[in-house]
Amino acid sequence: MAQSVGLTKAEFDWIRALILRLTGINLPPSKKALIIGRWNRRLNYFGYTSFREYIELLSSEAAGDELQIAINLLTTNETYFFREQRHFDFLRDQVLRQVCRGDKFRVWSAACSSGEEPYSIAMLLRAELGESGWEVLGSDISTRVLETARLGLYSMDRARSIPQEYLQHYCLKGVGPQSGMFIVDRALRERVQFRQINLNERLPDIGQFDVILLRNVMIYFDADTKSKVVARMLPLLKPSGHFLVGHCETLNGVTDSLNMLSASIYSKLPLRGASKRDAVIAVEARP
Repeated sequence: MAQSVGLTKAEFDWIRALILRLTGINLPPSKKALIIGRWNRRLNYFGYTSFREYIELLSSEAAGDELQIAINLLTTNETYFFREQRHFDFLRDQVLRQVCRGDKFRVWSAACSSGEEPYSIAMLLRAELGESGWEVLGSDISTRVLETARLGLYSMDRARSIPQEYLQHYCLKGVGPQSGMFIVDRALRERVQFRQINLNERLPDIGQFDVILLRNVMIYFDADTKSKVVARMLPLLKPSGHFLVGHCETLNGVTDSLNMLSASIYSKLPLRGASKRDAVIAVEARP
């Protein structure tokens, strides 16, 4: 029978330091139970009777893929389709209506978890911009959630927040062995690229984007990490681009390179000297 192993303060402090160094995530003391619950599976897998043994493995040259597995277990975040609908309304009403069909339009969903956010964006772009001219990139540090994202296969209860029109056009209901599931249509899945990207490290060459979403992840970062992550990402945002964070998050004190249009919605283009079109977007976006 699997045994649950306790975690000492010294072991917890070591794990906190490891995760902070590798991912930028600052685990508060309240996450101790989460670590025990999720990492106990790996202790049982190896037959360890203490976290000290597992820590020794993670510290050794033999860690290999185990280090990524350990990170995966601690970085899975809750997500769902069309989370924080106001952001999608803003993109549809204030941003996409200014884009001509066929124009290149790129969106990066950073820390995308299991793919619901980038697929939600793809549905919106397909509905508003047609079949060509747009791209969506979804990224996450966890290889495990990215495997789920690439499949695009979800349980039917995840479909409740998808607008009915989008559900009918861009999703297929499972039958037989896949009963109770649905899959994002292949044509839409092929328009979304997924990559493993650690926001706490130097970013790869992925080009520039019209919109970047970094939602509901900075709550896990300390102030210094927030500033460094956003500073890495901003060069990848086009001068007229928009940067969206979670509704409970703010970039106040994090960067002075973005203008707040409304809560959680920012623009890289300074309001002074902005074009008439961008000024209209800014004004209409204010509450």
